Amino acid sequence: MDLSLTEDQELIASTAREVLASRAATAGARALDGDPAGYSAALWKEMVELGWTGLAFPAEHGGVGGDFLDVCLLFEQLGYAQVPSPLLASVACCGMPVARFGTSEQKGRWLDAIANGRVVTAAPLAWDRPDEGPAASRDGEAFVLNGTATFVPYAASAENILVVARLDGEPHAFWVDASDATLHPLDTIGADRPCHVDLDGVRALDTLGREAADAVSLFGAAATCAEMVGAAQHVLDMTVQYATEREQFGRAIGSFQAVQHHCADMAIDVLGSRFLAYEAVWLLSADREAAQEVAMAKAWVSEAYERVCALGHQVHGAIGFTHEHDLHLFSEHAAAASLSFGDADLHYDNLADDLDLH
Repeated sequence: MDLSLTEDQELIASTAREVLASRAATAGARALDGDPAGYSAALWKEMVELGWTGLAFPAEHGGVGGDFLDVCLLFEQLGYAQVPSPLLASVACCGMPVARFGTSEQKGRWLDAIANGRVVTAAPLAWDRPDEGPAASRDGEAFVLNGTATFVPYAASAENILVVARLDGEPHAFWVDASDATLHPLDTIGADRPCHVDLDGVRALDTLGREAADAVSLFGAAATCAEMVGAAQHVLDMTVQYATEREQFGRAIGSFQAVQHHCADMAIDVLGSRFLAYEAVWLLSADREAAQEVAMAKAWVSEAYERVCALGHQVHGAIGFTHEHDLHLFSEHAAAASLSFGDADLHYDNLADDLDLH
């Protein structure tokens, strides 16, 4: 089994690492404190120019001919650098469902704009229960949406939102104009400036159908796992570095067995998370059934990332809890990302259903 990256994929990852290095946690997330957009417009423009918004899409729709696995390498590096951006929302949650399930006309209408970075799009992070969330009804050939889409990141910056709403009891994906909805910004620890989006008689611009509704969550959850893997790797790296530099009792604290065990446990969680995350990503990229693997990855990585942060705090001690230290940014990110597209408990329940244990 060969799990190594291709030469092109190595180039994607290394280029992203270099581009984001100067915008790592201190210069990135901290600089956006209080910014209503929640991301850097200048960096977004650079991402577009580098082709990141079109990396996973075919050339005929403004892309560069890569796939979902390629773009998840970017999400991992964005997680490592803790640089907030709407790339995951636009590309994974909105672009991939269109690329996979849209008609030729819909790809021309929606995918071209996403791939070219002409618009920012958004989709909800929450997995609503079947009896909750927005509902859609038919009005002739059109669809009318009512209800609230919860936790929609970057909604205030988005031109269009891909909403999952119930139609005849089944979830379907609908495009709506963000300006037609009423947005309620939420004060959360996440950097993605989420909103509740009220849809009161909003007419859908287009519908992608039933399969696309599932794809929003599957691609979003898998991409979030890749992002969490990158972030957990950064926490491990900074913790190991601190353990080799910080001295107590005349020796580096990394020489103490307890600290070594903490770092070893962190490394095991990071490696396990990477394998599970990229198995799910690879299956989705290959257009294969991946619901169970995505659930496994999201359940494990969500908890593993939080464990890595907790052990990182154990090694750093009091300094890791200060606002000035980057570790607290990763802990906040872990708390928010672990809930995105369903927390571990939800995915454990999904796996139990798949195993006929309920």
